[in-house]
Amino acid sequence: MHTINRSRGIGRDIGVPPGHGVTCPVDGVLQWLAERGAAPGPLFQSFRNGKQTGRRMHPCSIALVVKRAVASIGLEPAPYAGHSLRAGFVTAAVVQGVNEIAIMEHTGHRSLSTLRRYYRRGDPFQANACAMVGL
Repeated sequence: MHTINRSRGIGRDIGVPPGHGVTCPVDGVLQWLAERGAAPGPLFQSFRNGKQTGRRMHPCSIALVVKRAVASIGLEPAPYAGHSLRAGFVTAAVVQGVNEIAIMEHTGHRSLSTLRRYYRRGDPFQANACAMVGL
């Protein structure tokens, strides 16, 4: 169980189970902590003059990291930013049939209408209601 802190100083606990291979979130965080150091503080910190500041990364910096990663796999980076990570998680969870309440508990969304804005419909045969009920 890990606590996600909010700017108001109030956090929430979320479960992060081990995953599979290179997509395992637990291994990824442990590898990152080995790189950045395990001292308390924001998981992803900003840098100044090549040194960590101890402050969390600015959303614009996160967007740049996402855009670079997207470009590295040959996609057009313009439509992607930090929220693409959240939208990708929500979309993957919906496609896998995860209950919206369970998704909201993990993402911290407070309303179904907000959560649903993060869903990016792709293949109309994935998460297909007709297929799920066996028609």
